[in-house]
Amino acid sequence: MRGLPWRYRRLRLGTRLALGLGALALVVFGVVGTALTTYMRTYLSNQLDDQLGLAQVAQSKSIVDSGSLQGKKYYRWYYAVYDVKDGSPVLRRPEESGDLPADLDDLTAVARAQLRSGTEVLRTSDLTDEGEYRLRACAVEPGVVLVSGAPLADIDATMRRLITVQLVAFGLALLALVVFGRRMLRRGLTPLSDMAHTAHGITSHDLTESAARLPLRADGRDGGQEVDELRTAFNTMLEHIDASLAVRAEAEQRLRRFVADASHELRTPLMSVRGYADLFQYAAANAPEERDKHLARLRQEAARMGVLLDDLLLLARLDAAEVEAPMRLADTDLVALAEEAGDAFRASHPDRPLTRTSTPAALHLRVDPHRVRQILDNLLTNAAVHTPPGTPVTLTVTATPDTATVQVTDAGPGIPPADQERVFDRFYRVDKARTRDRGGSGLGLSVATALATAHAGTITLTTTPTTTTFTLALPLTHPTRLL
Repeated sequence: MRGLPWRYRRLRLGTRLALGLGALALVVFGVVGTALTTYMRTYLSNQLDDQLGLAQVAQSKSIVDSGSLQGKKYYRWYYAVYDVKDGSPVLRRPEESGDLPADLDDLTAVARAQLRSGTEVLRTSDLTDEGEYRLRACAVEPGVVLVSGAPLADIDATMRRLITVQLVAFGLALLALVVFGRRMLRRGLTPLSDMAHTAHGITSHDLTESAARLPLRADGRDGGQEVDELRTAFNTMLEHIDASLAVRAEAEQRLRRFVADASHELRTPLMSVRGYADLFQYAAANAPEERDKHLARLRQEAARMGVLLDDLLLLARLDAAEVEAPMRLADTDLVALAEEAGDAFRASHPDRPLTRTSTPAALHLRVDPHRVRQILDNLLTNAAVHTPPGTPVTLTVTATPDTATVQVTDAGPGIPPADQERVFDRFYRVDKARTRDRGGSGLGLSVATALATAHAGTITLTTTPTTTTFTLALPLTHPTRLL
């Protein structure tokens, strides 16, 4: 069964805080009121005791001088004089009948107590039909005891008025505290409500779309330092989610573009294979020279698809974090490797003069020679494919205490600024009209960059309107793993 705790948990935070503050204030008011009431009653009782003592001093002097109780008397006070020479109190006849109450037992008991103790006795007694009285007994002279009684009705009335005033004042203060405290708390919690509305607004956005973003943020500067810290953390979280969504959207776009480009690159050789297969079937059977020509073209297109698929497989293996990097490390002379790449470039591109320079005569480091050679071949091929015939190319090997550097520089037209940041993207080509025969598929630089990263190295681009330089930097010691 749902009870009060469940209903309390259903209340808003501002209301719960106001009720908690009210309960705390009620406890504080109770403690303060009890302490104040106790102190005030003790103070008034002490005053009455002092007043009884002063009055008895004057009355004792009158009894000693005249043998009777004379002097100032207080309204509703009682006075009794006892002779105690025989060891028991004997009441003297009062001057006025109003000096004694109807029941003398309490006064006589106080006189006996004084006789036994030999000193002043103070006691509070409830006299019959009279109410509570404060009784005081003292020795006037040897054998004579004076007992005076003062009513506590005035003190009780004062305490009742004090308690009434306290209850009214504390009740009004508690009501004001709950009402105005709730308003102040609600105002102070408004920034939290705004953040909640912002969160609800975010839930209305469709985050499944690839272009989904989070334009909402928690604004305002109210609420104090703690709320500002929460607002900052909330906005930081939204910025992180927004950035993650942007990265996801970019990754999805790149994936779509990658799939589209890969499909396009594979479609061309597949169509060629299909076309040559049809020609071979219907026309080439009776012409051996045509048959050999078509078979050669089929092998060429198959080789093109094989190269493309090998590049895609290599990139996939390099991208997979859970797969070991496909590196087989060995002690390698980078200078000799660059010379081999330069010789191969001269043989395959005799129309482009190559200049090879090397500051160290030999530069040994632990790399995968096959993969580093693939990087150099891709950089040199890129320089040949994207420059006019006769363009000079320079291959330079240098070294620092920590890094081995290979630079491939061509004196071509350079790369436009708009394309410089994307030349390493997969299937990206500066000249969109290029085909595989003229410009490649756009995977060469992507493969080179991925292989350099697998070696804990980098490839950077520096270009001007008249030169383009790709720089491969490899650490002399790096954490590349063996396959």
